[in-house]
Amino acid sequence: MTETLLFELTVFVLAVFVGFEVISKVPSMLHTPLMSATNAIHGIVVVGAMLVAGAAIGGTTGSVIGAAAMVLAAINVVGGFTVTGRMLEMFKAKPGSKQ
Repeated sequence: MTETLLFELTVFVLAVFVGFEVISKVPSMLHTPLMSATNAIHGIVVVGAMLVAGAAIGGTTGSVIGAAAMVLAAINVVGGFTVTGRMLEMFKAKPGSKQ
């Protein structure tokens, strides 16, 4: 059990470092399109959280963690679509302007 926990913690720490390095190299002007592209990934996270909460893996604790993951992932998806909508509004012609 200790070896499994150590392995999982190692993978988590490596994922944090890789994620930080990848995101820190993205220019600031590309963060919004990158965020809008990740909405599909967060949709998958919502489905995974539903499966965890529904299967109650880990008993009550698993259900609570699954429900919290669903709420947080849903907030992230809604926020991503909101930012994408605002970004697309910037490219619409203003009323009264010539095209």
